[in-house]
Amino acid sequence: MLKLLNSFSFANRIYIASSWRNPYYPKVVKRLRQEDHDVYDFRNPPHGGTGFHWTDIDENAPNWTFEQYAEELTHPLSERQFAADLEALQKSYTCVLVLPCGRSAHTEAGWMAGAGKRVIAYILKMVEPELMYKLFDKVVGNLEDLVKSLEYSPAEGGGHPPRWLRYGMPGA
Repeated sequence: MLKLLNSFSFANRIYIASSWRNPYYPKVVKRLRQEDHDVYDFRNPPHGGTGFHWTDIDENAPNWTFEQYAEELTHPLSERQFAADLEALQKSYTCVLVLPCGRSAHTEAGWMAGAGKRVIAYILKMVEPELMYKLFDKVVGNLEDLVKSLEYSPAEGGGHPPRWLRYGMPGA
């Protein structure tokens, strides 16, 4: 199959895992959409609104006890956003981890890697090296390299195809 591919440019379904506080996130979403990728935007989820914030449930959320937090995981708003995010993870072929980001984004990227899907870490501003990013398919340091890494061209020495092309999508 790979010998038949001269150049493989793929309009990906991409899950961007990042932080609400990440200033680079909107630019990454915009650029990947300009490249005709189908990008899930957690800040503007398909069910409407402007994404999920714990303070939508309770303004005092930052001061919750563990018991309050555990109980609110079943709140209808948290259930709705979790379902949207999980569906997007399941339907996406690639995860772009846009740093800086926190626990949720790293959990999402880890889920994608564990599902055998392609994960690319985009580190625009280097802070601290991370060994376990070797679990991911690639690390890139600028937007142009990110865009290029979403293509696969064996004719141009593109290296190994991504895991999802070599072994197929899990559950497919």
